[in-house]
Amino acid sequence: MAPRGTLRIYLGAAPGVGKTHAMLSEGHRRAERGTDVVVGFVEPHSRPRTEALLHGLEVVPRRAAGTPGAGEMDTDAVLRRAPAVALVDELAHHNTPGTPNDKRWQDIEQLLDAGVDVVSTLNIQHLESLGDVVESVIGIRERETVPDEVVRRAEQVELVDMTPQALRRRLAHGNIHSPDRVDAALSDYYRPGNLTALRELALLWTADRADEYLQQYRTEHSIRRTWRARERIVIGLTGGPEGRTLIRRAARLAAKASGGELLAVCVARADGPTEASPGELEVQRSLVEQLGGTFHQVVGDDVPHALLDFARGVNATQIVLGSSRRRPWQYVFGPGVGATVAGESGPDLDVHIVTHEEAAKGRGLPLVGGRGLRRGRLIGGWLTALAAPLLLTALLIGLDPTVGLTNTVLLFLAVSVAAGFTGGVLPALTSAALCSVLLHYYFTEPVRTWRIDDLQDVITLVSFFGASAAVGLVVDLALRRARQAARLRAESQVLAMLAGGVLRGDDSLQALLERVRETFGMEAAALLERRADHGPWNCVASVGLPRHGRPLASPEDGETDMPVGDHLMLVLSGRLLPAADRRVLAAFAAQAVGVLDRQRLRHEAGEARRLAEGNRIRTALLAAVSHDLRTPLAAIKAAVTSLRSTDVAWSPEDEAELLEAIEDGADRLDHLVGNLLDMSRLQTGTVTPLIRRTNLDEVVPKALGGVPEDSVRLEIPESLALVAVDPGLLERSVANIVENAVKYSPPGERVKVSASRLRDRVELRVTDRGPGVPDSHKERIFEPFQRHGDAPRGAGVGLGLAVARGFAEAMGGSLEAEDTPGGGMTMVLTLPVADPARSRTTTEPPAKASL
Repeated sequence: MAPRGTLRIYLGAAPGVGKTHAMLSEGHRRAERGTDVVVGFVEPHSRPRTEALLHGLEVVPRRAAGTPGAGEMDTDAVLRRAPAVALVDELAHHNTPGTPNDKRWQDIEQLLDAGVDVVSTLNIQHLESLGDVVESVIGIRERETVPDEVVRRAEQVELVDMTPQALRRRLAHGNIHSPDRVDAALSDYYRPGNLTALRELALLWTADRADEYLQQYRTEHSIRRTWRARERIVIGLTGGPEGRTLIRRAARLAAKASGGELLAVCVARADGPTEASPGELEVQRSLVEQLGGTFHQVVGDDVPHALLDFARGVNATQIVLGSSRRRPWQYVFGPGVGATVAGESGPDLDVHIVTHEEAAKGRGLPLVGGRGLRRGRLIGGWLTALAAPLLLTALLIGLDPTVGLTNTVLLFLAVSVAAGFTGGVLPALTSAALCSVLLHYYFTEPVRTWRIDDLQDVITLVSFFGASAAVGLVVDLALRRARQAARLRAESQVLAMLAGGVLRGDDSLQALLERVRETFGMEAAALLERRADHGPWNCVASVGLPRHGRPLASPEDGETDMPVGDHLMLVLSGRLLPAADRRVLAAFAAQAVGVLDRQRLRHEAGEARRLAEGNRIRTALLAAVSHDLRTPLAAIKAAVTSLRSTDVAWSPEDEAELLEAIEDGADRLDHLVGNLLDMSRLQTGTVTPLIRRTNLDEVVPKALGGVPEDSVRLEIPESLALVAVDPGLLERSVANIVENAVKYSPPGERVKVSASRLRDRVELRVTDRGPGVPDSHKERIFEPFQRHGDAPRGAGVGLGLAVARGFAEAMGGSLEAEDTPGGGMTMVLTLPVADPARSRTTTEPPAKASL
């Protein structure tokens, strides 16, 4: 099997920046190097320079005229040709109905799977994730889009950039559109504001893509040093009241650096967090997200180093911390997070210490905060236990012996308490034993001997040792309880975040797994599922990549796993997770399963809705057959029976009237059955339009044969652009729309049918002066078997507009309902222009005709 081909995309901000020119130039460069290059599809848009670049390159013929999808790229022909490189223009293009694939990017995926390298082009407004942004900028919803994932999978994305002023000059010189379209384009799509906004979107998207490449390279080469390619600001949060001040300050720093990124991180220690309020953290999370940043939570034994590791891991350039809330005397327990981070950040990270109202107001004793026994504290405890008694002994020997045994015992007791307070039970016991020996040898009569003559001295030494040991045990117990409480508080923090996600309705399995990976400091996380007890595991979702480079496909591929039920397993890779952390991991696993269940239930609900819709349609169809179809049949039957009657002599006028009734009933039956058949074709997806260039003024008049004369006023310009439609489907759509409008128009009011050009679309508007439809019901009238208002039985089965919209969408168009100014309803049928580059614009006044 041939290896998958590579995809290269030339990305631009707007049509005309030179994407196709760059793609063809690349094709010539590769061909000159001996590469087998063909042109799969290029639309020159009558641009001479583009057409000139096509010379010298082999062009694969498009799909032949008269076949489904005529004029589109012939993917099968390209595959049969099997080139090394194929040049395929307009990645986001929607193929005309009849082609094997609906979208051109699907054609390209087919070529890539066959091992063909593809070079393509794309405008930034065609990215699916930017649809809302682009619509807010240019005022038009882009219909031709491509999923972001398709573009992100490309091996190379190269930006073809041009300033708005240069692009407008190129347009004014006729290098993009024909001269008769230049003025309209300059005043509409190619306005400086539009082009500037689109250019910024293209630059930012490309910068994000480059950042992904950079992060991947740094990970593969284990680079920890920060590269200042982009301003990325990390905010260290503790859950304290100063957090909001830090977030706003960091946001101002990010705003000064165009394209700066904001990341807030809260470090919860494995032996206990800082004074973090879950409610305050949730408020700060919301504030960060409102300011365009992201919130992260990690667990680390050492807060400063965990913060630095996170910052270097995301290639941050700045860290924002708050001034310490410690009181001056509390610095005896350590320099604090801010000082440690600033001292160890190195030259690649700028550290900002921000003052705030809570600075130096106190934060409680470090012991209460759950600092626990770290390495430095243990060392301090043992030094106190071993060195302090010796130093005290030397000091007391040199002093006047009148200090007294009682005071000497109290001083040694203070040393033992200090050792226990600092290092816990073992240093306390060691200090108590050493102090007892020194007291006995140097300060108990007779001194400098191991003999004890007085019973009171024995009681004193035993009491001293017992008191020292008891203090050490109490301190150790308090520290362990503090650590347990701190761990529980850290767990509650994480669980509070998890519960907040549940309440917010977060249904992204990828985001939840990413939070698991960040929280426990893992390399990768995956949710695995199997159908049977001993069946193979399948990966439902995963994030990250283990150090060995293989994705997590079974529990054996990771270091930590958490079963959930019989057939689901949460697997982590990176390190073996302590048993104490598995309670929180179990909560994450349960939440992951809940998210998975919600996703599947949503899918099943959608399926159930579709089944219910099918049942509703079948029920409505039975009602239609039982009444609306039987009514004209009854009329035909009655007229035929009357004509065949031998006991009545009918006059010619009566016979003509009965024959007219038969003909009218047959026409109604034909119309109803036709709509039912059309709806059935639409429901089963068997409508295959035969698209060709069509004049509206040739099709629309034919569609008006079923309405009374002088009921419609037709206004279609003779110079209107040709449309790419199926004439038969268009005629049926227009007929249904017009018949519906005439049905609801008041007597004496004619329905107006007009058409106009709007960029690459043609709008056909059918306007009536009827009662209209409320906004809440505008979509319902396009559903099958829906009749608005008090339409009587016999007025149709309610399929006309549903069929009209279905046919319109099958041809690549749309049908929408709007209010008519002054009262009534306007149906807007939008159709694609057959050849946007060569089509004519409306310059003559509209021709008027009446039927």
